[in-house]
Amino acid sequence: MEDLKALRAQINEIDEALVDLFKKRMEIVYRVARYKIDNSMEVLDRSREEQIINKYLNNIEDANSKAEIHEFLEDLLSISRKAQLKLIRNSAEENNIKNEVLEGKVGYQGVPASFSHQAVTEYFGENAETSHFTSFKEVFQALQNKNIKYGVLPIENSSTGGISEVYDLLGEYGCYIVGEKCIKVEHNLLGIKGADISDIKEVYSHTQGFLQCKGYFDNHPDWRLIPYFNTAKSAEYVSQENIKSKACVASKKAAEMYNLNIIKENINYNSNNYTRFIIIGKETNLSKQCDKISVAITMPHKSGALYSILKHFTDKNLNMLKIESRPIADKSWEYSFYIDFHGSIMDENTSNVLKYIKKESLDYKFLGNYISEVNK
Repeated sequence: MEDLKALRAQINEIDEALVDLFKKRMEIVYRVARYKIDNSMEVLDRSREEQIINKYLNNIEDANSKAEIHEFLEDLLSISRKAQLKLIRNSAEENNIKNEVLEGKVGYQGVPASFSHQAVTEYFGENAETSHFTSFKEVFQALQNKNIKYGVLPIENSSTGGISEVYDLLGEYGCYIVGEKCIKVEHNLLGIKGADISDIKEVYSHTQGFLQCKGYFDNHPDWRLIPYFNTAKSAEYVSQENIKSKACVASKKAAEMYNLNIIKENINYNSNNYTRFIIIGKETNLSKQCDKISVAITMPHKSGALYSILKHFTDKNLNMLKIESRPIADKSWEYSFYIDFHGSIMDENTSNVLKYIKKESLDYKFLGNYISEVNK
């Protein structure tokens, strides 16, 4: 019979050697990160990571060992990525610069002068290289196909709540939230030069624009409200049509860009009207300043399942900021939940809560840890 004490002594000896090797590996990882900073290279090299993993797995026949070694290598590479991202972000902050590794083409839904475009320029700067798309889904697809580095999308409005399509696409595509930007939204009724309110028969806008201006349009029941791609695109369309009877809901910037008159200012019913935009990327951009976490979960369809997960936030004194439910497409009356809360995955207390949530969920997706703007 083997001696337990002797076995543990062997493990301790191996662990000591592993820690020494890990320290040496991380020293080289940091040198690689500095090289990437100097040469404006991407942190993630997926093809190299796959080569490393396959190299060690190809000759292993035992299924259990293969799965464990695969998990070990994935974790090791993940730690390396996070360390490199942290070093790169801190270097940029210390030097008060935007490092090129964290930049790239930015995609958004809409056209110039839209609120989405405003969110892009306020977050990334006026000189950001941009691509604009017709739909939210096209932004996700462009990110997946590496045609853009980041996407900027509206996720909720302070007057009308969450934007369901974006929540659904977050669940469908493998991407992360790396930041957020809040934009004050002031809607105006725009028409062509010479048009008067008495001329209007049709109004074009994104559905969110109509919802946020519901009180105003309730007073004009004879107008036909026609949903369009977005508010700026509506302004572009009305300008091109050049017909007095057609108006749109859009910003003052859109009126200026598309040479339209402001027929009525600030028609949204809530003067404190804000839209929160999320910035999405293929990889997390972690730093010590990240203080907000988003996750998506699906739970067992049984009594108390949601309570058991939410209880962890109270037990660990974590502030939950938002919970949004979305129906699961193929399962009637079952829902997935999107949760935002204050925290950093670098904090052990927060990390433990995420482990509990993952364990108790049927499906769990970590959507990102990023710097909060809403609750500053």
